[in-house]
Amino acid sequence: MKRTRLPGTPEPDRYVRGDQDNRIAIDEWGDSGHQAVILLHGGGQTRHAWKGTGEVLAGAGYHSISFDARGHGDSDWVDNKEYEHGYMVGDLVHLIEELGLRKPVLVGASMGGMVSLAALGENAVDAAALVLVDIAPTIEVEGAHRVLDFMRQGAQGFDSLEEVADAIAGYQPQRTRPRSLDGLAKNVRQGEDGRYYWHWDPEYISEKREVGRYQEGFREVARNLSIPALLVRGGLSDVLSEEGAQDFLELCPHAEYANVTEAAHMVAGDRNDIFTAAVVDFLSRKISTE
Repeated sequence: MKRTRLPGTPEPDRYVRGDQDNRIAIDEWGDSGHQAVILLHGGGQTRHAWKGTGEVLAGAGYHSISFDARGHGDSDWVDNKEYEHGYMVGDLVHLIEELGLRKPVLVGASMGGMVSLAALGENAVDAAALVLVDIAPTIEVEGAHRVLDFMRQGAQGFDSLEEVADAIAGYQPQRTRPRSLDGLAKNVRQGEDGRYYWHWDPEYISEKREVGRYQEGFREVARNLSIPALLVRGGLSDVLSEEGAQDFLELCPHAEYANVTEAAHMVAGDRNDIFTAAVVDFLSRKISTE
């Protein structure tokens, strides 16, 4: 069934080609001649999750790039089962090559963090630094399944944007419910039946994903990290526990750590001000803007 973008959904700044000639939608902020910072969103999110962070990073002198992962937002859907990390790493490599980026910083939330770790583990990307956002090799299985269950919710669509808002509020009770529903336009598409559907390809979550499948491989990547690294955890997160965060810091002793106590798993969305300040502070000490 065809699903169309709602009026008011922001257009991407441009598209680049991914690993399978699939279109990847990107937004950019700042001077393209400056140090690149690539922002990789989590499963079920879009490039829009990074808008505030991208703008602040640009103001601090960086070239920030946010993109919709394959099957999300305005990027192309692809064939069934081609949403594994390896394909997403391929998209990331193509994006870096097409934009002519040299040693970018990777900032990855949840799924985006796993893709970043996979890219580093495969030596597919030569990165200047890594920021992991509420993700590490050891995560809480129950919390991760809760994320997937939310993504599966509404598979048959919603009657109204009010129902969409109710679903989001149920998953993120720590956030203040917005008074206007206009901002939801970029999160859903409208089907030919008039119902509202999430912006992602249903095939992305069509099969039961094995949580923790890549754990040991990611632990090895963490042990071998030599670039500057920062782990940001949401203090209310049920996906990354404090124990999981400390495990990562033992694997990667030179990494820095920030705990955003008032945020849950979607750290950048819950407390973007605190999160972004921590990232800018880290980069200002570790990575030049030039």
